[in-house]
Amino acid sequence: MTTPTRIPAEPYTYAKSQEAFARAFRVIPSGIYGHQGPSEGCYIPQTAFPLFSSRAEGTHFWDLDGNKYIDYMCGYGPNVLGYRDPDVDAAAQAQAKLEDVVTIPSTVMVDFAELLVDTVACADWAFFAKNGGDVTTLAIMTARAATGRKKIVFFNGFYHGADAWTQKMDYPGVLEEDVANNLYVDFNDFPALEKLFSEHRGEIAGLIAQPYMHGNFFDQIWPDEGYWQKVRKLCDDHGVVLIIDDVRAGFRLDLAGSDHFFGFTADLICFCKALANGYNVSALCGRADLKDVVSSISYTGSYWMSAVPFAAGIACITKMKQLDTPALFHELGTELTTGLVAAAADHGFTLVASGAPSLFYLRLADDDSLMLHQEWIAECVQRGVFFTSHHNHFLNASLSHEDVARTIEIAHDAFTVLRARHPEQS
Repeated sequence: MTTPTRIPAEPYTYAKSQEAFARAFRVIPSGIYGHQGPSEGCYIPQTAFPLFSSRAEGTHFWDLDGNKYIDYMCGYGPNVLGYRDPDVDAAAQAQAKLEDVVTIPSTVMVDFAELLVDTVACADWAFFAKNGGDVTTLAIMTARAATGRKKIVFFNGFYHGADAWTQKMDYPGVLEEDVANNLYVDFNDFPALEKLFSEHRGEIAGLIAQPYMHGNFFDQIWPDEGYWQKVRKLCDDHGVVLIIDDVRAGFRLDLAGSDHFFGFTADLICFCKALANGYNVSALCGRADLKDVVSSISYTGSYWMSAVPFAAGIACITKMKQLDTPALFHELGTELTTGLVAAAADHGFTLVASGAPSLFYLRLADDDSLMLHQEWIAECVQRGVFFTSHHNHFLNASLSHEDVARTIEIAHDAFTVLRARHPEQS
């Protein structure tokens, strides 16, 4: 075992973040609500994590106390090019000088839709909203409207947003009728999926799935060879709408869509996170014969035709094409995850990196309770690498090889602390 001789730097402290959180807790539910809040359990121990940022640029952000981080959460995905990307920001600012939210839409919406249709392999049209959950919900409504059926198939371990239909019965505020038509099956178990389709023949409206399983608290699961092609045929045989939730993985594996990456064609595909480098827009795209079905659904929001995010999205997709970001992310992600796994081994630990290198998931396999893993993540964060404990990670195009090398160096420091604290894990 080779252990670096350098002494780890002193961990960051967060006095200003804690002070701000105390203020927030008085006036905001949970202080910070949703998955980015400490109450969700991703920040363990909570005292090891910053809670508020002060600025961001490129692949870095700075917290309220002035600590700097190499960011591998990227705003939970939207930062695909780098914070404050000059090309995207310039396009957004130019559009803002003309108009944004107006009584009737700008034709920049048409420009953006045309670009998506030209870019995404399965897209004959595009419908815009604001969040990933907006378009996964619209996809489910479209499948039901197109088929006149109720039931939706999910793969166990799914995440498709926070609307009631995506939850389980034990979730606060969810009614039995919200999830009464949900059917569940394991990913990659094609015989079980065939059986489910047979048992509910003529009742299934749609199947919704991530292109591969990139959920929380488990190693990511790649589709078996030929699996998606068999699922595609099964849906065709049963008249079921095949929906790909590409909110997280979209444009990170393939600019033509993750279904294209895996060699099949979705009926509907949902995009959000990498669509406009942080500007607030999502999109549902789909095949031509579902366009009239979507048109029949009354579904909109106050800001859904906002022009500035459309302009940002055009600039973002154009730049991703110029940079060939899927190839870039694969290269950087492979370099990073290989280095992290090797760093763990140098200190006598076993780190598992799963999923696509552009959307990698980490797990220390030396402790089934995951407490050891959480400790290591916390030590990395307190030294300037922002990982999170139980979520896939993201890359952006501003990440450099120097950033990757610095990340691996900090990972070594964190493992040094962990080894000293846990000699029993040798």
